[in-house]
Amino acid sequence: MSGSSAKSDISIRLLEIFDAIMRCGTTVEAAEQLGISQPAVSNGIRQLEAQTGVTLFERLHRRLQPTEEAVALHEDIKPVFGLLRGFASRAQDMRQGISGRLRVIATPPLGHTVAPIAMRRFLKDRKGVSVAYDVRRLEHVVEAVQSGNADLGLALGLDRHMAVNVEVLARTHMVAVLPKGQETDGNTVTAATLADSDFIGLEIESRLGQMVRSAFERDGAAYNPRVEVRYCATAAVLVAAGIANAVIDPYTAAFNRSIGIVERSFLPPIEVAAVLITRKGIPRSRLQHAFISEMRKALSDFETAGVRTSPVRSSRDDG
Repeated sequence: MSGSSAKSDISIRLLEIFDAIMRCGTTVEAAEQLGISQPAVSNGIRQLEAQTGVTLFERLHRRLQPTEEAVALHEDIKPVFGLLRGFASRAQDMRQGISGRLRVIATPPLGHTVAPIAMRRFLKDRKGVSVAYDVRRLEHVVEAVQSGNADLGLALGLDRHMAVNVEVLARTHMVAVLPKGQETDGNTVTAATLADSDFIGLEIESRLGQMVRSAFERDGAAYNPRVEVRYCATAAVLVAAGIANAVIDPYTAAFNRSIGIVERSFLPPIEVAAVLITRKGIPRSRLQHAFISEMRKALSDFETAGVRTSPVRSSRDDG
């Protein structure tokens, strides 16, 4: 084998060490995660740098600082190691005798409301099934599904995405929420009404925040929130404290009625879809179909309970 060929044959173990350091930040933590010694990690990085001819880390004050080249290369291999970690996790489940494992990640509006109900029903008669569950921001949900670190993603307001499959489970509308005891006359609240007083806005960089701002613009109302928050649940808490009114998703509103808020229809209407996010090119397992079916039922139950949704039926998810 020639010298140039030998340099191109970089072992998966060296890349694994590189990935661990990039994620952990130190050789000590990387060694603990990989179950090897700290010198072995340091030697692996030196060997990888020698083989690639690229300086990956600067040694600063006994710490490794990734170079720009290291960051760029790590972006290329992250999806690979996401898949490998998923494979290792599934293999461990099989070795422990677990019959199935489902990895679900959701944004807060669904992750803290409807999805837990679906999960309780899903697990009730499946004693041999475990679930890895996380609630994160939308960009993290998409990334986890795309990289193979999650089987299913749940979110609000995502119409489409080039990197993943997006399927609508139900359609609903954002609602205005007011402190209990400070309700307005009538069943609706307009953007113009909110603009005439203090109101709580959603982070404008978020998809829901952009949708609310667009509704104000359609109504010719100024969008100048007195308080801006990242999550609808945070807005609900501030509304209950009597700070101001807000526009949030109906699921979060329904789950926070007990803390002292009331809901009103919001005009102009802001339609928002509850969506399922899956990885492209990967067939759904029976566990995934079962959970999706429970999710559809839970969304339908919310409609019955007074949350105005329009479930989107699919025969694929009845199994």
